[in-house]
Amino acid sequence: MSNITAPVALPANSSELQTSDLQMVEQLRKAHRLLRHEVGKIIVGQNDVLDQLLMAIFCRGHALLVGVPGLAKTLMVSTLAQALDMTFKRIQFTPDLMPTDITGTEVIQDDQVTRQRMFKFLPGPIFANIVLADEINRTPPKTQAALLEAMQERKATIGGVDYPMQDPFFVLATQNPIEQEGTYPLPEAQLDRFLFLIKVDYPNDAEEEQIMRQGASNLQPAVSKVLHGEDILQLQQTVHRVPVTDHVFGYAKKITRMSRPGTPEAPEWVSRYLTWGAGPRASMNLILAAKAHAILDGRHHVAADDVAVVALPILRHRLIVNFTAQSEGVTVEEVIKRLLKAVPKN
Repeated sequence: MSNITAPVALPANSSELQTSDLQMVEQLRKAHRLLRHEVGKIIVGQNDVLDQLLMAIFCRGHALLVGVPGLAKTLMVSTLAQALDMTFKRIQFTPDLMPTDITGTEVIQDDQVTRQRMFKFLPGPIFANIVLADEINRTPPKTQAALLEAMQERKATIGGVDYPMQDPFFVLATQNPIEQEGTYPLPEAQLDRFLFLIKVDYPNDAEEEQIMRQGASNLQPAVSKVLHGEDILQLQQTVHRVPVTDHVFGYAKKITRMSRPGTPEAPEWVSRYLTWGAGPRASMNLILAAKAHAILDGRHHVAADDVAVVALPILRHRLIVNFTAQSEGVTVEEVIKRLLKAVPKN
């Protein structure tokens, strides 16, 4: 078991995709297997959710997990944080949560030497490597904005002073799609700051029985550290250096441009079902996430299939269906799948 519990040591990064990067790709494949093993001690199934969380981390992005209660969304994030040797904080969002409860505040203290009063900043839970924003839609927009500013700018401004976030820094948020009374849904402009919207589904028959048996026992397996913060930073640089052909760039560009109703590239059914399409940030994220997917698969080149795999979690919160689609029972995921069929991979 020693080869499973020991953190993975990664080589130093280089300026281009050379031998050290290829070695890092192989190390990442090993780390990916170990992370699945460690998280699997607590979480049954949900391998796709774990892979999408890892892709968001390696892309230096944030992720929003959406699913009904009881699907272990919070437990998944906290278990992943245990397997990564980085600081972790959980924020339970409530209607009375204030922005300073997240970012921290300044307090007046007496200096024991000079006996003078001075302001001292007490950092809030946002100053961690991994921040779990639990039920982000249950707090008012003012508090949501404080978190989303830190996500975008990677700093918090308190009393006119900028306090940078720890690097690496990720916000992994959860949201309940039911019980919307008394909630504050994130607007589309703020949803766009999340790289992925990850849909957490019910387990299958065998997984549910395993969950029942595991939950009814008194076993408390320990989760071992697999990757350090320095490893994550090196892997992020490696992901950005993965080469992409013009064909793959063109494939991702066609998907996003076809999703924009009222434009020459959009087919008739897109204008029929969509109010808004994906913006340039979606095009960029498709390529970046496809790089991470290729790396997790142990490859150092990106194929059109990698773009197709990450299209759903990247586009499902960026395409806005209209009343016609809702009245005909057409979901945003069906629109995305139809887009993927309409764009040839060759």
